[in-house]
Amino acid sequence: NWAGKSDAFKVLQTPTTKTLVPAKDESINFDTTENIFIEGENLEVMKVLQKSYFGKVKMIYIDPPYNTGNEGWVYNDNVNDPKINKWLGQVVGKEAEDLTRHDKWLCMMYPRIKLLHKLLSDDGVIFISIDDNEYSNLKLLCDDIFGYPNCIGPIVQNKMNAKNDTVNVQKNHEFIVLYRKKGTTTEGTKVNPSIIN
Repeated sequence: NWAGKSDAFKVLQTPTTKTLVPAKDESINFDTTENIFIEGENLEVMKVLQKSYFGKVKMIYIDPPYNTGNEGWVYNDNVNDPKINKWLGQVVGKEAEDLTRHDKWLCMMYPRIKLLHKLLSDDGVIFISIDDNEYSNLKLLCDDIFGYPNCIGPIVQNKMNAKNDTVNVQKNHEFIVLYRKKGTTTEGTKVNPSIIN
């Protein structure tokens, strides 16, 4: 649980009034391709996509803000809670500057991960890039939404560009969190291995 979770759920439940407008001039083979490029605020876009792609997406990859305190991302989901209204439009700061930054990150991620879960087909998988700033929170959030047994596991990725640090342990890795939509421990994974290779 975290500050603002119930309001993050309200954001998820609030219907969108947005529509998708094709950008044919920016697309290649617009009429014949099965791939879609969409530009827009991702929460609203995912709500619109539910109408046509609910349960149909085989694979999702996202690269959310890592919440390092250096990114300058703005928490701006539309909610009515006074505590969250105080957060709106504020740049999320470093740990010492902003003691609620992990709550804000979870409030931002929760409705998005829930919507992505709904877009996945039963044999679909999601890959989420993250570092150690929010890895543990992301893991618990995905366990809650996807179910612990549907965690395929983290992929540990060597960054290859970590700088030497004489004060702290050198951090030279990031994670790709990997979950499947559905599966059971008795049947094994239902994920097509060719998707992961």
